Amino acid sequence: MRQRLGMGWIGAAALAVPLAACAAGGTPGEKLPPGQQVSFNDGKTLDQALAGLTPGQPLSCLPQARSPTSSGYGSTVLYRVSRTEIYRNDLGPGCEGVGRGDIMVTQNPIGRSCRGDIIQLLDRGSRFPTGSCAFGDFVPYRRAK
Repeated sequence: MRQRLGMGWIGAAALAVPLAACAAGGTPGEKLPPGQQVSFNDGKTLDQALAGLTPGQPLSCLPQARSPTSSGYGSTVLYRVSRTEIYRNDLGPGCEGVGRGDIMVTQNPIGRSCRGDIIQLLDRGSRFPTGSCAFGDFVPYRRAK
C-alpha cells in the first residue's frame, strides 16, 4: 500500500520564504538602498524615521533606558528612547530579516547591548532560526533644540 506524503512543515517553510520577502516591501532578491528600507513595525522608511534628527558620536553600548522600542529597517535597528532621542545600529551581515519582523534574541552578559554582542534571529511565525550577526556601534540621533 502506498502512502501519500503531505507537504509537511519543511515544504510550508520553503513557501513562506518568498512570501515574507514580498511582504517586506519588494520582490524577492531586490536590494533596496538602506534609506529606502521599510519597517515591518510602522511602514516608514529609515529616512522618514530619522528625518529632523542629527547624528552624534557613536557609542559602544546602548545606554540603559526603561524600555526602548525598536524598529527594523533591512539590517538596521532603531531604538527609540524618547520622542527626541533614537539610537541607530547597523547590524553585521546575516540579520537582514530584522526589517521583515524577525525576532531578535540576544544574551547580554552585562545587562545591556554592546558592539560585538551576538544576535540570533527567529521567524515570527514558525520560530525557525533565520540568521545571526553582531551589533555594530550605537549612533545617537537627537532632535535639534
